[in-house]
Amino acid sequence: MTQLYLSKGALPLDYFRPSIDYILDVQRSDGAIPWFHGGHFDPWDHTEAAMGLSIAGHLEEAEQAYDWLRQWQLEDGSWWARYEQGQPVLDAEARKESNFTAYVATGVWHHYLITTDETFLRRMWRTVERAIDHVVALQCRRGTIPWAIDAEGVPRAQALVTGCSSVHKSLECALNIATVLGHARPQWSLARERLGDALRNHPERFDQSKTRYSMDWFYPILGGVVRGAAARQRLQTRWSSFVEHELGCRCVSDEPWVTVAESCELTLALLAAGERHKANELFSWLHQFRCENGVYWTGYQFSLDLLWPDEQPTWTAGAVLLAADALAEATPAARLFTEVNLLEAAQQPQSAGHRELFE
Repeated sequence: MTQLYLSKGALPLDYFRPSIDYILDVQRSDGAIPWFHGGHFDPWDHTEAAMGLSIAGHLEEAEQAYDWLRQWQLEDGSWWARYEQGQPVLDAEARKESNFTAYVATGVWHHYLITTDETFLRRMWRTVERAIDHVVALQCRRGTIPWAIDAEGVPRAQALVTGCSSVHKSLECALNIATVLGHARPQWSLARERLGDALRNHPERFDQSKTRYSMDWFYPILGGVVRGAAARQRLQTRWSSFVEHELGCRCVSDEPWVTVAESCELTLALLAAGERHKANELFSWLHQFRCENGVYWTGYQFSLDLLWPDEQPTWTAGAVLLAADALAEATPAARLFTEVNLLEAAQQPQSAGHRELFE
């Protein structure tokens, strides 16, 4: 089995060059990054791949990806959940997913951490502001955020742990962007507080049918909701249900299928919980799932000994680069998913008057 262990300060970009080149090759001339050649794409995975380009130093191409989001943002601040050939797919399943919309803030802040380019940040501000305002407006009184709204603007009933945890991280990033640019957004801070409280203390408010998914297990750590000893305890409680030794992290507990992207995200969650040795070990298992050209497959069905599906998604390549950067601490954005870093001005307690907006 091919293994790769990363130490701080050493990110072997040559090893990951095939994945970097693959993202660049798949990226469309308008900046959009489909899952693979000729495939569809969505705002979340598009952003994940763009972050991989920023890590690799392809800053112009990453900014083209963010410009695509800026240009295609809808009037209400959101994006459709699926695009094909650069156009939204407006079929019976058409929807706008809240965590997809919020994730632009995570990508923009990640790019800024690497470049410190305030011109880029200012250019993307209205896009981030409109996206986060849209998501915050969906928040329920109990702190949860519906996972999607349909084409008619009607919210879906369920709130999902994974999606809301991702939104929690995006709110952190959005608050930092606002702080750098001198914009006070106390309503975002309060929305993050209330969402974090719901995730930590009220699991009954979320769709419980998703607990078989590994992301529901580790995303509260990845999103900065659960930290420290509580994070380590959470990882320990279901480790044997989701982690297959020397293979990776299962997508769901009851299927013999490990995926590279979720294993990379679990690597980040382990680092966030202070479990560096486990993170490095888990990441070292994943390189057996590179195809001959050095690009990573989606996952491995181990009961059938089958690489499945027959895809090498750009977002998997992006997730690999994010995990590698976090382990190597090679870029200024390396700790984005492993630490909670709210800038001081974004941490100011909110006044009772602001809280009344949500009561």
